[in-house]
Amino acid sequence: QVQPVESGGGLGKAAGSLRLSCLASGRTFIAYAMAWFRQVPGKEREFVAAINWRGDNTVYTDSVKGRFTISRDNYKNTVYLQMNNLKPEDTAVYYCAATRTFRDPATTSSDYDYWGQGTQVTVSS
Repeated sequence: QVQPVESGGGLGKAAGSLRLSCLASGRTFIAYAMAWFRQVPGKEREFVAAINWRGDNTVYTDSVKGRFTISRDNYKNTVYLQMNNLKPEDTAVYYCAATRTFRDPATTSSDYDYWGQGTQVTVSS
């Protein structure tokens, strides 16, 4: 199993950039699809982006396409979320999630078994 730990959140400005990192402990990181979700108070957790085990298949929610990029480094057990052209509506707690699969990455939270503690991203206008 893996234990994701997020970092890199903080305060950003509209049209600016932030990069989130997620270090997943465990010796079998390469066997896991990884994803980012986000949540604001009073709303359900929302899918943001996901990447397959090899890093050659990614999927994004429509609101971040063209602005966010998910990537992974299997040698470093790390997945990244590069967030460009930030908008105030991107403000949320961002969670990293993992599931052991070699299939295409899933987009629903129930498909993921391991979660980080979350990192706050706040975008000011």
